Amino acid sequence: MLITFEGIDGCGKTTQIKLLKEYIESKGLSVVTMREPGGSDFSEQLRNILLSSRHRVGARSELMLFEAARANLVDTVIKPELERGKIVICDRFYDSTTAYQAFGRGLPLDFVQKLNLFATGGLTPNLTIYLSISLDESKRRTSRPEFDRIEKAGDEFFLKVIEGYNYIARQEPNRFVVVDASGSRQETARKVRKVFDKFFEGFPK
Repeated sequence: MLITFEGIDGCGKTTQIKLLKEYIESKGLSVVTMREPGGSDFSEQLRNILLSSRHRVGARSELMLFEAARANLVDTVIKPELERGKIVICDRFYDSTTAYQAFGRGLPLDFVQKLNLFATGGLTPNLTIYLSISLDESKRRTSRPEFDRIEKAGDEFFLKVIEGYNYIARQEPNRFVVVDASGSRQETARKVRKVFDKFFEGFPK
């Protein structure tokens, strides 16, 4: 089972993934967590390039680097863990590329989606939890002295990213579940557990 978390900066993905992992493990199930880009030695090196403000990376180069990192992560980590019967939770997956590179950067949507499927070898998440917050809330939660290259993209960019996530939610409502994450950590965690329990109940055992 592959579960992915999506959302803009400050939505609480890292915290909610940790809490969901603990909740699933309390049921006696085996869980592994990872992040995108990253999760493997090769992909972590690409992450450093993608997020570093020292590098000038164009939209097309950015897209290709994300897909290369994803392909390596899928082949070397995600698929092997799934084959071992583990529940895999990933902080971001290809929906991020659709939202950030197709909508945010303005690259062709159809082309980005085809590259996403090519990079994953056709692997799609069983469940995606989108932690939804407003741009204002994101900025309030992520106020810090230094931002990475993508975080510096500006309000217009992130409004387009949110538009991208809303588009995915309309297109794939059964897989892509929107969770209002504007409340407290505990409130959001309860919502996430409810989404997981409903999904797991109907998942083929």
